[in-house]
Amino acid sequence: MLPLGEPWKGLVPGGGLRRGSTVRVQAPPGFGGLSLALSLVTESSSRGHWCAVVGVDDPGVVAIADLGVDLRRVLFVPRPRGAWAESAADLLDGVDLLVVRAPSRVSHGVARRLADRVRERGTVLITLCEPNAPWPLPVDLSFDITESQWATSARLDARYLTVRVGGRGEAQRSGEHIVVLPNRRGRAAAG
Repeated sequence: MLPLGEPWKGLVPGGGLRRGSTVRVQAPPGFGGLSLALSLVTESSSRGHWCAVVGVDDPGVVAIADLGVDLRRVLFVPRPRGAWAESAADLLDGVDLLVVRAPSRVSHGVARRLADRVRERGTVLITLCEPNAPWPLPVDLSFDITESQWATSARLDARYLTVRVGGRGEAQRSGEHIVVLPNRRGRAAAG
């Protein structure tokens, strides 16, 4: 298991991400899917596990650091163009967690090859997708953002996300939760 920080460890069965698993983060554009995906790697990166992010054009490294991700442990491949699947597959040999945003709808064959390699290597694959272009295979764990709302004063103070956590096995019973991401300190917290 790879460790999860708050609030995720209390919302996910077993409190961590099982090696060899595929995790889906699904959200409409602008709903905080990238922030949620990156908050899942925070605890692992701070404990020395290597992470990679593929296909995220402008990852916002200041915001990532504010989340608590150890940037010394993260590799970025922002614009792999048509070679995103090859880039992801290559990185599976050297990282513990891999966050991937495909540039378009993912074919069943490409998803199957990546999932097989993830299981073989004992990596955790976190896929970022939108409701109109879902990940084509069943996943072990899913985070679906159904609502996103900013709290403001003279500035943006916090974003409240309604997140449905589900998946296979024990994760089927996880349910819907309110999460603050980011809170005033830039971190993820229970709502």
